[in-house]
Amino acid sequence: MLVERIALKNLIAIRLNPGDDILSALREAAEKHNIKNAVILSGVGSARSHHFHVVASRVNPPKEDFTKAEKASDIVNINGFIINGRVHAHIVHSDKDIAFGGHLEPGVEVLTFAIITLAEIDYDLNQFDSIGDIEELIQRRR
Repeated sequence: MLVERIALKNLIAIRLNPGDDILSALREAAEKHNIKNAVILSGVGSARSHHFHVVASRVNPPKEDFTKAEKASDIVNINGFIINGRVHAHIVHSDKDIAFGGHLEPGVEVLTFAIITLAEIDYDLNQFDSIGDIEELIQRRR
């Protein structure tokens, strides 16, 4: 387990407009405003499409299932991290029947608007990124 006390540097609000691709907009904001490490605190709004993936197996590296559709939904939440400039975001959608979501993929377009808040930090989040841990685990199994 890794536990660190990290001070917040800036609170950043991003407002997206109809037709904006959420993942592309987050990537563009990170690059344009030199956001290297941040916590994606929340995101709300509505979408006219969804595209996400979820893990589909219990072994590392896990298989992934992708879901994509042109279907309107509310955005209940977006959260995650920007790690060394790389966006790692998850999204939860809902319609009148269910909530659904997973790892945000390209192609999720805003319907009316979306607002996403980030907390920028002066801390290298690379050591919290599980991709390195998974790669190390796979190497040990070989």
